[in-house]
Amino acid sequence: MKQNRVLLFLSVCLCCICSLAFAQNAKYEVVVSDLDIPWGFTFLQDNSMLITEKSGKMIHFKKGQKITVSGLPKMNSYGQGGLMDVELHPDFKNNNYIYFTYAATHGRGRGANTALVRAQFKNSKLSDVKILYKATPNSTRGQHFGSRIAFDREGYLYFSVGDRGNRDLNPQDITRDGGKIYRLHDDGKIPEDNPFFNRSNAKKAIYSYGHRNPQGMELNPFTGDIWTHEHGPRGGDEINIIRKGKNYGWPKTSFGINYSGSKFTNKTSIKGMEDPLHHWTPSIAPSGMAFISSNRYGDYKGSLLVGSLKFQYVSICTLDNGKVIKEEKILEDLGRVRSIEQGPDGFIYVGIENLGIVRLKSIR
Repeated sequence: MKQNRVLLFLSVCLCCICSLAFAQNAKYEVVVSDLDIPWGFTFLQDNSMLITEKSGKMIHFKKGQKITVSGLPKMNSYGQGGLMDVELHPDFKNNNYIYFTYAATHGRGRGANTALVRAQFKNSKLSDVKILYKATPNSTRGQHFGSRIAFDREGYLYFSVGDRGNRDLNPQDITRDGGKIYRLHDDGKIPEDNPFFNRSNAKKAIYSYGHRNPQGMELNPFTGDIWTHEHGPRGGDEINIIRKGKNYGWPKTSFGINYSGSKFTNKTSIKGMEDPLHHWTPSIAPSGMAFISSNRYGDYKGSLLVGSLKFQYVSICTLDNGKVIKEEKILEDLGRVRSIEQGPDGFIYVGIENLGIVRLKSIR
């Protein structure tokens, strides 16, 4: 009887428990079930969630109900592109602004490229939808759209666009979109102190370059830095701390090789380019990223969590002076891990393909 009361209390508090899934020691529970590819999600002030499905649907999950959000722009879902990340404005409670990225088809060229959008969200509807940035040109290639969104402590907006499968042109060329981290004001204006703002012909929104396909981005709550991770090819997945105007090397430096097994570079470090803070070889195919800043998990506070699409687990990266000194695997074999967030209750939530969103109850 006592156990039943405890379970009922948890269900009422979350207003969203669909089912319980007990791994050994009951470490997690399914909060939102029956999702295909939950590319991104974020929490609203009433503890409801906004969830993006790659297929092009945004879901408002509230009190156990999935409400389809109306007002989304037309978008294309093919290859790795579709509806991707979603993030709240830091002052959402006063302005109701949300931001999301998607594969947009308008503009020059066939195919699509990544766009960043701001919209007002209220009563499960979007209004005042405005495209803040659209990468060009479009491409029919299906890979490397990125894309994650984060705000820093000063209110600047960062987002990533992958190299769109064009490694030899896009990442190292600041006059081209793709393979970049961008920084904007919250209304889409480009900050005049961006590193290439005064450079002739440069894409002025670029903050850093030389990236391949960043699908993890998070503000480090302990240092205020923007951290990212990105996919390598066969090897060379990276964690990076993003610095203004820096070149992160792709494809001139990498720990990876071509999928065929041949090499495209023999360099893993070049003077003047940023070395990764950490890399995975072989690749784990990282997606989703969060820091543990709450006290829910004891000594794991301060750790970095990274999801693996390829091997289907969450990696707990123990950090010491900004370096990964140990990794542990949790939530193994539940499915491809797509997204990770720390909720307002201090628990970690994980979006898993063809399962849903689970809450990490305990690590040990």
